[in-house]
Formats: sequence, C-alpha cells, structure tokens
Amino acid sequence: MTDHDAQLLRALHDEHAEALYAHALRLVNGDRQRAEDLVQETLLRAWRHPEALDPRRGSVRAWLFTTARNLAIDAWRRRSTRVGEVFTDELPEPPEAVDEAERAVEAWTVAEALNRLSPTHREVLIECFYQGRSVTEAASRLGVPPGTVKSRTHYALRSLRLVLAEMGVTG
Repeated sequence: MTDHDAQLLRALHDEHAEALYAHALRLVNGDRQRAEDLVQETLLRAWRHPEALDPRRGSVRAWLFTTARNLAIDAWRRRSTRVGEVFTDELPEPPEAVDEAERAVEAWTVAEALNRLSPTHREVLIECFYQGRSVTEAASRLGVPPGTVKSRTHYALRSLRLVLAEMGVTG
C-alpha cells in the first residue's frame, strides 16, 4: 500500500466510518463485533475497488452502505446453511435493482416533505440522517443539548410521517 492509498483510506474512514458503523449495527441487530467486522470488510472492498468510489458513478456513502448490506446478507446466508444453527425463518430481502427514475421521484418527494417541516425539525433530520452525525455531534453543530436533538428528532420523524401521508405516500 502506498502512502497515497493509506491517506485515501484514512480520509474515507474519517468521513464515513461512523455512519457506516451505525448502519452496520442495524444490519446485524446490534451485534457490535459483527458490525465492526462488516465496516472493516466494507472499507477493505472500497480499497480494493477504488473505481467504485468515483463520485461520477454516484454517492460514495450509498456504495458503502449497499456493500455493507450485501455483505451482511451474504454472512446471514452462510450462517443459515450451517447444520444445527437456526437463526430465523425470514430471508432478508434481495438487493433491489436500482431504478434511477424511481430514485429521482423518491428523492424529490422526500425533499418536498422536508421543505414542509419546520426549520428546526428539518435541520435535525438533515444533521442526523443525511449527514450521518451522532446525537452529540448534531447537538454541537446545532448549539442545543443532546436531549433536545433526541426530542426534536422524535417529533420531526412524526411530522415527516404525517406530511408524507398527506402527500399520498404509503408504506
């Protein structure tokens, strides 16, 4: 590994590791060790396939999250085929084919719904979900206590659900 490769990997880790770890924790039902392994393997894949991280091909974070999800599904499948180990009767959903038109409509719909929220609700959702910041980081950036971020997030998500329902979005 060259110094340049190491710097790129450090930058990738610094920018995305925290959000990727949070995503991985959800994928593995809170198992911290498996989540750490998932993040490590995802970043290793990114290092092995730098062409996938070209911003012209799409969001780097989206590629990382999709890769982590696929790795989690593969691991689940490997574990579920072992004799004597039963994890669940439900299969994880298969990876969806990316429909760019549908993706654009969804992005527009969510952006429109966010615009209908109050500025405080909108900013807390953007900080926590779109920027991938922790409650503490969001609180620092917004200049409010962490508890305020938590309650605003709760009420913002509730408001967002109502706005989306008013827009006819179901599910």
